[in-house]
Amino acid sequence: MAGDGTVQLIDEKGKRVDGRDLDELRPLSIKIGVLKNADGSAEIRMGKNIIVAAVYGPRELHPKHRALPDRALIQCFYRMATFSVNDRKSPAPSRREKEISMILADSLSSVVLTEKYPRTAIDVYMQVLQADGGTRCASLIAASVALADAGVPMRGIVSSVAAGLINDKVALDLYDLEDQKGSGDMPLAYAPTLDEISLLQLDGIFTIDQFEESLDLAVKGAKEIFEIQKNALKQKYTDIRADVKEVPKAEAKEVPKAEAKEVPKAEAKEEPKA
Repeated sequence: MAGDGTVQLIDEKGKRVDGRDLDELRPLSIKIGVLKNADGSAEIRMGKNIIVAAVYGPRELHPKHRALPDRALIQCFYRMATFSVNDRKSPAPSRREKEISMILADSLSSVVLTEKYPRTAIDVYMQVLQADGGTRCASLIAASVALADAGVPMRGIVSSVAAGLINDKVALDLYDLEDQKGSGDMPLAYAPTLDEISLLQLDGIFTIDQFEESLDLAVKGAKEIFEIQKNALKQKYTDIRADVKEVPKAEAKEVPKAEAKEVPKAEAKEEPKA
């Protein structure tokens, strides 16, 4: 939630509290295939955020009356662990978690080819293990590559990041302190290969110029994240190929041929003369 913007978050040199430039992303890493029991999975570390996403499906939907006759139903379950924030969070799903689950499902539904799997469900679970601002964007990044890891056909991969206002200046990828003490926040989800925006929210008051600058900066950041997502997926299959090459081939053992033994010829016996 946006603050009043009175806390000084940018120094005299134009650097943010964590040392980044205004247009700089937090350190970001993605690992694919972290859960063996899931059809697809991914772990993302974005700044101090640690989030795991898992995909199950397409599979049969229960209860069956919720099934859609012409397409699959994407169900997202965004949850924050009780230990993910400084003050212990209640284990019960909050209203905020339910709302984020709904908007993430809508964003992913715009790129998944759901019409290929009518009357089924694709379940996407996102567990926030450590939170430091921007968890909905980081969860969407992880969920998108987890769907690709599960082999779910998509029109494109969704990348997501937030831009916002800190000390009346537009900044990219706000972390927790900037999110709380800044004066505006605008999460965005963008599919670079399609040039489509699938999620856009805004909290705070922006001028038209600030809105346009924030939008351009968020799209630029999403394109950078897309390259990291693409490289993470490539790396998984590069590792698989390397593992396959390292498996030693079974050496064919020569079976010794049985030595032919000479069978002694039966000596002809002389018949006694009458």
